[in-house]
Amino acid sequence: MSALQPTLDKPESLTGLSDDEFQALLLEGVSRTFALTIPQLPENLYRPVANAYLLCRIVDTVEDEVSLSPDQKKIFCERFIETVKTGHGASDFAADLAPLLSEQTIPAEHTLIGLTPRVIQITHSFDPQQIEALATCVETMAQGMPIFQAQNLSNGLPTMADMDKYCYYVAGCVGEMLAKLFCHYSPEIATHRERLLELSVSFGQGLQMTNILKDIWDDAGRDVCWLPQDIFDETGFDLSTLTPETDDENFRKGLEHLISIAHGHLSNALAYTQLIPSHETGIRNFCLWALGMAVLTLRKIKQNLDFKQSNQVKITRNSVKATILTTRLTGRSNLLLSLLFNLTSRGLESPDWTYHPQSLKAKSAL
Repeated sequence: MSALQPTLDKPESLTGLSDDEFQALLLEGVSRTFALTIPQLPENLYRPVANAYLLCRIVDTVEDEVSLSPDQKKIFCERFIETVKTGHGASDFAADLAPLLSEQTIPAEHTLIGLTPRVIQITHSFDPQQIEALATCVETMAQGMPIFQAQNLSNGLPTMADMDKYCYYVAGCVGEMLAKLFCHYSPEIATHRERLLELSVSFGQGLQMTNILKDIWDDAGRDVCWLPQDIFDETGFDLSTLTPETDDENFRKGLEHLISIAHGHLSNALAYTQLIPSHETGIRNFCLWALGMAVLTLRKIKQNLDFKQSNQVKITRNSVKATILTTRLTGRSNLLLSLLFNLTSRGLESPDWTYHPQSLKAKSAL
């Protein structure tokens, strides 16, 4: 008989896999998107970036687990931060958390939690600077996300600044970590370190805002809203009245404004990518595929502001293939990338509108 075929539903079958094979199989189970983009990276970047995504997914699993109380989530997050930093306690963490996971957590995440010890073992095979980058990201995410999970999210977030903070905790800090890993990988890239770190937060926010806008109605069905009220104050819509049945022009106008803000962040994502040397095609592809899919998603939302389900604005497989092909053809040229971005993102801006963060304070003072 041949050896047991490695599958996520048989965790014991993964023991004979190399670290790269092990992480690739886990990535395929928890995120098809990242299973597609991360392998584009050079080998010396693939391992830490794949590992980083798995670490972040463990934090997400804890935060999303419906069976855990806020106090339990906090305790598990604190334990996981310490485990990532030190490399110790992974087996106890997994043994304590795994039995508490509900059926609402997908099977691949059940497997990921059970295999936390090997994920952490891989983490601590990296250079100290890489471990520090991963640990800082995990700590920021694990400490920041509970702040928002503890809030009543049925009425949206109070201000755009709150949305900025949320996006930082779930995506911006990941962008910072990636920038640090890229700089560690290449002294040439490191010459732009400060600018890359600045733009990386915006890059992450652009991607996260796109996901939030795409998933508005899925979230509304769970009585959750991540949209900022002050943006909708300007258009005359109260987010506390938002339901899956909402059909309101003032709400759609607010969406247009958020699309414009997200477009600005994706413009920064392009600037970030253009700072990566043109010969680093793997890193550029990794960034451009995410950027391209986000732009196409925003376009679909802008063209279908009355959508009611996320699958109505989800880009097709053909669009994904076209993004991959186009970026491979143009990815080395900053000029062609700018032309392509301007063409595909045309119409996403709100040309006669500018966000005024003091608008909410001004109204409350009246």
